[in-house]
Amino acid sequence: MASEKVQDDVFDEKIDVVVNATELPPSPSQIQARFETLRDLDDEQMATLNKELLRRIDWRLMPTITIMFLMNYLDRINVSNARIAGLQDDLNMSDAVWSTGISTFYIGYLIGQLPGNLWLARVRPSLLLPGMMIGWSICTICMPAVTSGVGFCMVCFVTGLCEAPFFPGITLMTSSWYTKEENPMRMAIWHAGNTISNIISGFLAAGILHNMGGMADSTAGSGSSSLRGLSVSSLASQPSSSCQTGRRIHAGYSAEQEREIARYRVLVSNGGKEEQVGGTWDGLKDAIKDPFTWMFCGMHFSLINAQSFKDFFPSIIKTFGFSELNTYLVQAPPYAIAYITACLCAWSSGKFRESCYHIILPIVASAVGISLMISTPNIGARYFGSVLLVSGTYNGLNLQLSWETTLVPAPRSKKAALIAIANCVSQCSHWFSPYFFPTKHEPFYRLGGGLILFGCLCTVLLCWAVKWWAKRLNKKLDEAEGYSEHSGVERGWSVSASIAAF
Repeated sequence: MASEKVQDDVFDEKIDVVVNATELPPSPSQIQARFETLRDLDDEQMATLNKELLRRIDWRLMPTITIMFLMNYLDRINVSNARIAGLQDDLNMSDAVWSTGISTFYIGYLIGQLPGNLWLARVRPSLLLPGMMIGWSICTICMPAVTSGVGFCMVCFVTGLCEAPFFPGITLMTSSWYTKEENPMRMAIWHAGNTISNIISGFLAAGILHNMGGMADSTAGSGSSSLRGLSVSSLASQPSSSCQTGRRIHAGYSAEQEREIARYRVLVSNGGKEEQVGGTWDGLKDAIKDPFTWMFCGMHFSLINAQSFKDFFPSIIKTFGFSELNTYLVQAPPYAIAYITACLCAWSSGKFRESCYHIILPIVASAVGISLMISTPNIGARYFGSVLLVSGTYNGLNLQLSWETTLVPAPRSKKAALIAIANCVSQCSHWFSPYFFPTKHEPFYRLGGGLILFGCLCTVLLCWAVKWWAKRLNKKLDEAEGYSEHSGVERGWSVSASIAAF
């Protein structure tokens, strides 16, 4: 009978990754022996080769993915700033029609999620992801030509459809190239595109919407289009298929060793199992049967509820009494602080290989932040609350993505399905959350604040649920192995630095 396990952390509570195997995973040295060009290298040579390859992967993937994600979010959030500049009034849209347009974007986003990510698991990301960029860029460039609420809703829907596979796609790609220790920090780096886009959007709105009559949407769309060529040449295939990055990575090492060290890293991280693609429908069925899938669906859904303010953040800041220009500008500091704290939390999570409390603590800070924003008229307290709110929710979402991909690292089709399902379920929040922020609830938006608090609470409960379920699986495997603290039987896998996988 297959057994399942999650590695303990230094506090004997660590939740890292699930294993379904009939035997304990091989050691790193046993995995190294599988590769002809690596088996004769000593530990120092392996460490040097790994370090050089990691540096090359970082420089090839991270800048491109970060900029792509930046443009992705910039296209999306410019609409929020355009609302302040009068887009809703210019198109004679009521609050209900505006909220419907925002919801329609996420209907398209939901429809394209699962098929897009399952497709991405089987094709070259260097072609599919840039192609999606062209699609949403065309839609964004068309936005200034919209003349009615119906047109606004239609453009939002098609834009969402084009953007749908991008976010889960780059999550899948990152988790396929990096180990569990590296993954949180790298996801924080490209997730910076999210926070940086919010900063840039405010400055663009100040310079363009305020002074030039409104060209920000087309500017962002044109920028996305111009990145397509760079993306095609920079995004790499998966380690299991090809890893050659051009020239040799280090004097004395061959291109074949580069490919094999990339596969070695993934195998060690996955407990000796290849990150095989697997059958598309088999991966989907396996993901549906896995309790972790639905726990992470609930967690992601709750985090998106907690982050439901983001489409209305400029409108919320406007209630602080700033001028239009200052409203655009003061949006930047909360997101800048969010990026710094996200990197720090991701580094800590990777170093200590702990995710649960690294998500819970920032989310509690977000709950404190939104409580300040909806309970006091003091502008300083409300602005401080906005910093806590933004930082906590962005930290939580970044680490949740890393957690779910390290818990289920293989096969690739199952991981792709899990990411897509969780993202699909989470986006359902956008069908109703825009209706929680009507202008008649200014300045406190207490209905929206209640939704955010509910999302924070559910996130905390689901973090504990994932932790409890994983520890339960550990206990079952320990009993099957005859391990206990006083049994004298060695705990076979908890002392290993490698990750076991499905």
